[in-house]
Amino acid sequence: MNSLILLVEDNVKNMKLLRDVLHATGYTTLEASTGAMAIRLATDRSPALVLMDIRLPDMSGLDVLQRMRMDKRTASIPVLAVTAEAMYGDRERLENAGFDGYLSKPIDIDELLATVPEHCMHPG
Repeated sequence: MNSLILLVEDNVKNMKLLRDVLHATGYTTLEASTGAMAIRLATDRSPALVLMDIRLPDMSGLDVLQRMRMDKRTASIPVLAVTAEAMYGDRERLENAGFDGYLSKPIDIDELLATVPEHCMHPG
């Protein structure tokens, strides 16, 4: 099973929390703090899953997702939105934009651990 997860997050504390929890449960992570870096890592390393912050310094997570979906090398990688945008309709808006799921901030560790395995892409 491919257990490589790309974390796309510009907040150091959020990145550390995600990394620490995922490493403790046996996942390997790649880390990107910008959209451009996320696209490059996704293309080069083909992670099983991407956890994507929506607000990044260089472009939005929506823009990163759109670029990934247009590239055959990254089009089928599952991408979960990770965002503090928890207003009514935000989940539906993000899923309609093409995200495979949604995790709200602050991160609920139990929700994270329940959600990640069901979205990890299995090779083959």
